[in-house]
Amino acid sequence: MKFTFYKQQDNLDCGPTCLRMIAKFYGRNYGIQRLRTLCFTNRGGTTLWNISDAAEKIGLRSLGVRVTIEQLRDVQLPCILHWRQNHYVILYKINADAYYIADPAKGLVMLSEKDFKQNWFSHKEMYDGISLLLGPNPVFYELEDDKSNDVKWSTILRYYLQYKQLFFQLILGLGIGTLIQLAVPFFTQALVDTGINTQNLQFVYLILVAQLMFFFGSLSINFIRSWILLHVSVRINVSILTDFLVKLMKLPISYFESKTTGDILQRMSDQQKIETFLTGTALTTLFSMVNLLVFTIVLVYYNTVIFLISLVSTILYILWIVLFLKRRRELNYKQFSIASTNQSSIVELVNGMQEIKLNNSEKQKRWNWEHIQANLYKFKTKNLALSQAQQTGSSFINQGKNILITFISVKAVIDGNLTLGGMMAIQYIVGQVSNPIEQMIGFIQAYQDAKISLERLNEVHQLKDEESADLFYIHELPKNKSISIKEMTFTYPGANTGPVLENINLDIPEGKTTAIVGMSGSGKTTLLKLLLRFYQPELGKIKVGKIHLSSLGYKIWRNSCGTVMQDGFIFADTIVNNIAVGAEDFDFDKLHEAIETANLTDFVNGLPFGLYTKIGAGGHGISQGQKQRLLIARAVYKDPSYLFFDEATNALDANNEKIIMDNLNQFITGKTVVVVAHRLSTVRNADNIIVLDKGKIIEQGTHFELTEMRGEYYNLVKNQLELGV
Repeated sequence: MKFTFYKQQDNLDCGPTCLRMIAKFYGRNYGIQRLRTLCFTNRGGTTLWNISDAAEKIGLRSLGVRVTIEQLRDVQLPCILHWRQNHYVILYKINADAYYIADPAKGLVMLSEKDFKQNWFSHKEMYDGISLLLGPNPVFYELEDDKSNDVKWSTILRYYLQYKQLFFQLILGLGIGTLIQLAVPFFTQALVDTGINTQNLQFVYLILVAQLMFFFGSLSINFIRSWILLHVSVRINVSILTDFLVKLMKLPISYFESKTTGDILQRMSDQQKIETFLTGTALTTLFSMVNLLVFTIVLVYYNTVIFLISLVSTILYILWIVLFLKRRRELNYKQFSIASTNQSSIVELVNGMQEIKLNNSEKQKRWNWEHIQANLYKFKTKNLALSQAQQTGSSFINQGKNILITFISVKAVIDGNLTLGGMMAIQYIVGQVSNPIEQMIGFIQAYQDAKISLERLNEVHQLKDEESADLFYIHELPKNKSISIKEMTFTYPGANTGPVLENINLDIPEGKTTAIVGMSGSGKTTLLKLLLRFYQPELGKIKVGKIHLSSLGYKIWRNSCGTVMQDGFIFADTIVNNIAVGAEDFDFDKLHEAIETANLTDFVNGLPFGLYTKIGAGGHGISQGQKQRLLIARAVYKDPSYLFFDEATNALDANNEKIIMDNLNQFITGKTVVVVAHRLSTVRNADNIIVLDKGKIIEQGTHFELTEMRGEYYNLVKNQLELGV
């Protein structure tokens, strides 16, 4: 049975993609997005436990085992293997010492037992590896396939329908170009047979002028076609990318927390591959196929024997190329692995030079790098040998064909069955018939890449928007702006992980400051993100006044919230644009108030262009403390009803912190403030302090009340505030 391969769409999709291939092997189609959700794939990838749990949800039995290579021969295949300690692949066949692997990142490859062991064994000193054994149970065949799993070219083709008149002109140009090329061999034959043989110079002039006119006509058509393609491709690119960005900005924040930057950028570049395929590769291949058909008919007209020789040699050429594909795939697999290791080694050497020199490990690290170069050299010699063998065979077939056709043509001329001009025309026609074959191979590869790109784009467009158009949202805050949380429980997606927050009951009064403290990992930031609607609670309710938070429009809620997160982002823009984010016209009174509150006045005045000084991407060129003060100024500039601070002053020195806290105490009068902090001097004056431990509220009260209790809060603060024991 042929094993169906799917390539992973994202860098961390190897687990769900393996499950998708195994489901397909047993006769069921599942979309990658559904499997990704079932596997709880996030920026950290997924675990074997999560893959097992997802497999059982779609009706597959699963068993995670650690087995030796001998025991692996007795298990049910295909199975999922934990590969190189950071990847998942499928073992779908074992034949003698050959192991057949479906690697979602690379393709179908065959490995020797030595290479297989190096990649699968957990450690060099261990002689077994981890595998997830899978097989269908009756429920598997009762569940329905994903209907939305098919690639929908219609979503992309609708962009091209807007320019159907221009595409008609392109196709018309292709037809005219084919006719011009078709005339070339007949001109050549007429030039030799009539012009030269009859010594008719006037006829030669006529043919040469005709060829010159045809050349200018073909050149003009190519120029016009290039301008039309540029016009269409640029407009289509902008349209596709704009629609993608619009969709991307409608997705919930949780989507971006589960995707790496590379995955999102990959999707943005996918439209370029699709556009190149449709406006470049597809049209060129269409033109080549038309040429192939037309010139094949002409070749049959000239000489049937030469046509058959050309046909047989083309088939042999294709078979010869296909014969090397498998071995080339294996070498490409190894090349990627070695190149990746080499790249990582160089980056590590450069980034870790300080530690290397401090620990006198220059020679050790250099020797490790030289060992990688030795492996790279061995690979290059194998690759060169294979390329030479493939090139030799291809050249032999092509040259053999050309020599044989030349011999038959010359013999036909000598025998009087073909004119000299006809022989020259045949040589041109044979060349025109051979070229499209190579282009067809490139077309197939480009189609596969475009299909994967389209799957990635379609997947994003099928996701639900953060604010569904089918639901009604309230776009005005209630008069009572107090926040209440009732019996709320939240668990991050993933199997075998307990609740991050459990049975939370909390009131955050309007106009008061509520502080949240606790050990790292107690759920403080998660609680803040739930209030900011990064996620939805698993159980329980969050209300603003008497309105459910989920009923409020996202924009009105976020407009009402000023936020300083631990990982707040600084844009590659001016100081003023980083503070007044999203504002078209600056309110300079509010701007100066924000700068003074965040104690940025001296910093801004010391810059060469003041407020209009540009900062590097991500805040490059400024300190962590300056970045944090910019984020505070950004929150203050909004003049919001709510302020949410997550470790807002942890990068500040004591002096700056005191000044900013004094300024903030004046600014927050009448505002509802939620502060998360480790530095407990920040929360000392809060109206209510919530103490979290392992996702539960264990204490709450004022600083004085909690220190008097001598409980968990007291243990947290006694060292920082030098309280008596």
